[in-house]
Amino acid sequence: MKYRNFLNLSDAEADGVAAMLTDAIERKAARAGWPKGQGDADAPLAGRVLAMVFEKNSTRTRVSFDLAIRQLGGVPVILDAGTSQLGRGETVADTARVLSGYCDAIMVRTDDHAKLIEMAEYASVPVINGLTDDSHPCQIMADLQTIVESGKALPGLKVAWLGDGNNVLASFIEAAGLMQFELVAACPQRFAPGEAVMALGQGRARIVNDPAEAVAGADIVVTDTWVSMGQDHAEAKLAALMPFQVDAALMARAKADAKFLHCLPAHRGEEASAEVMDGPQSLIWAEAENRLHAQKAVLRWCFGQIG
Repeated sequence: MKYRNFLNLSDAEADGVAAMLTDAIERKAARAGWPKGQGDADAPLAGRVLAMVFEKNSTRTRVSFDLAIRQLGGVPVILDAGTSQLGRGETVADTARVLSGYCDAIMVRTDDHAKLIEMAEYASVPVINGLTDDSHPCQIMADLQTIVESGKALPGLKVAWLGDGNNVLASFIEAAGLMQFELVAACPQRFAPGEAVMALGQGRARIVNDPAEAVAGADIVVTDTWVSMGQDHAEAKLAALMPFQVDAALMARAKADAKFLHCLPAHRGEEASAEVMDGPQSLIWAEAENRLHAQKAVLRWCFGQIG
């Protein structure tokens, strides 16, 4: 079986990302008005089984991948760390070998990126990054789809990121390099991404200290939850990040037709105001739905059906 891992966006390169975006948009349009549980007419992954391994809590990743494999004609199997042998000391390598015998693909949502790499090394089926502390490529696929659907072309775009230099930003920086748009991130120096992450942008990403500078003339304004699951020292981090909150005054510095993205979950009044999140420039609900459509394209790409 021809298969490919999707551990980071660079695994697909620019052509693969573009092919997945086209597929996601077209399949979404073809299903307009259908019940969510109805399978796609062509059932391209009929008979395939997707194992989903969750070592971190999840809403969007869990539901979107579950529905994605079902709509494509396959079957999901969900494993949580607390109810599987992985959570009781079985090695990642052994788990990879076992799941490869039962399933046709493995999605992993975990903390340490090294676990994902090890899973891919020992699995004999496609492995997909559902989130690690280093990156979140599936989220960025949905974000890029949302941007394109809003009528904006990716090449030449200006994306402004506000807040924490986290895993989602790392994948957005990688996307900037691949898809040839500019990304300007306003982060406190203490929470800014390092040189290795910035290098993923291939010269198209930069860090600034002033939120107004980052947002000036931006086509897309993006932020994310400041304190992720399991992080310590939340109070000090929140205090450092409060000047980077996206509110109406900051959004007004972007282009008049700028759009706001947030991958959710959100804490209104922290990383963004409720006025922005629920306002006319916000695309956060379309962005959340697009996790489903983008995940379907990722799955098809991993099985060599597109790209």
